Amino acid sequence: MIGFTLPGPVWGMLLLTGLLLVPRLQKRLAPSVGEASTVLLAHLSLLFVPVGVGVMVHLGLLSQYGWRLAGVLLVSTWLGLAVTALILKAMWPVAASANTPVRHEQKATQP
Repeated sequence: MIGFTLPGPVWGMLLLTGLLLVPRLQKRLAPSVGEASTVLLAHLSLLFVPVGVGVMVHLGLLSQYGWRLAGVLLVSTWLGLAVTALILKAMWPVAASANTPVRHEQKATQP
C-alpha cells in the first residue's frame, strides 16, 4: 500500500504519539503511559538479553562484518546527532536566534 513496511513498534509509537496529541485523550492516557514507562525502565536490562544472545549466536558474522558494522553504527550515530541538533536549532526560542541575551539566574556565592 505505501511501498515499504514499518516495524510494529514504530507503528505503535506513531499511534501513541497521535493519541497523546489529542487533548481529551491526553488527560486519560498520560497516567497510564507514565506507569507503564516506570515499569519498563525498572526492567530495562532485561531488554538487552535478546541482543546479547543474538550477538553470541551470530559471532561468525560479527567477526566477518564487524568493521563494517562499526562504521555503520558510527555514521548513523553522528547522523542522528546532527539531525537532533538541527531540529533543536530550528525549535530554539526566538530570543536566542535574535542574539538577545537570555537571562540565567545565578546563585550568589558566599565569601
